[in-house]
Amino acid sequence: MQYWLFKSEPNTWSWQNQLDKGDAGEEWDGVRNYQARNFMRDMKVGDRGFFYHSMKEKSVVGIVEVMAEAHPDSTTDDTRWECVDIKAVKAVPAPVSLDQIKADPRLADMVLVKNSRLSVQPVTAEEWAIVCQLGGL
Repeated sequence: MQYWLFKSEPNTWSWQNQLDKGDAGEEWDGVRNYQARNFMRDMKVGDRGFFYHSMKEKSVVGIVEVMAEAHPDSTTDDTRWECVDIKAVKAVPAPVSLDQIKADPRLADMVLVKNSRLSVQPVTAEEWAIVCQLGGL
């Protein structure tokens, strides 16, 4: 299993929106960055990801699971863009802020710290375990 982080502006698509989709899940559509798209191409069904609220909150707020591998993004006719489908697994009891992540020296190399603008990014198994611990999981 691999681990990932999916960033979303809560006023566009929030953790609550993701929860409301239930087991049906939702396409992680609208990504228009080649590096983020390529990360989605690497994802497999069952991979886990952090759901991260960007903008003001800047926190990991939930855990999601990849339920469909990369396929054409239904929001465009441009064949360059693909997406995966994800479903909510559980909320993070104590959301983990970007400030907390940056303050933890064990997470200094996390992509979120080094390239916080990237909307879909990998997370190592060690980073996953640390963030889960910080979040009360």
